[in-house]
Amino acid sequence: MENKKRTFYINLGSQEISQIRDGNNDVFTIQATEEEMFRLRQVLNEVFSADERSFWRSHIPFRHYSEDSQNDDYDYSMREAYKMIYELGDEDTKQFIKSIGMDHDEDSDKIYGERNPLT
Repeated sequence: MENKKRTFYINLGSQEISQIRDGNNDVFTIQATEEEMFRLRQVLNEVFSADERSFWRSHIPFRHYSEDSQNDDYDYSMREAYKMIYELGDEDTKQFIKSIGMDHDEDSDKIYGERNPLT
């Protein structure tokens, strides 16, 4: 695979990755090699799969969210996506991801950049 970094535009909501800025596909801007893009696509595919699994599970009313491995899978996949986008992102991307507290592992004592009152 080619090792040269190129600009890509990412929209996590639609899970779109594009080299062409169009519409609202430029929520995040990153610089990545083909190999990094392939890995990001794999992560976004897992986000989609986990989202679909948690959707079907959500129709079981007696299972609480906090005891649900499908939701845990979705949360983990989203964190992995944000982590990878943060690592590859431009300064605006990094600043935004940091501002929402997704630039670090979930075991942190901060929530949305604020100290967790429960720790």
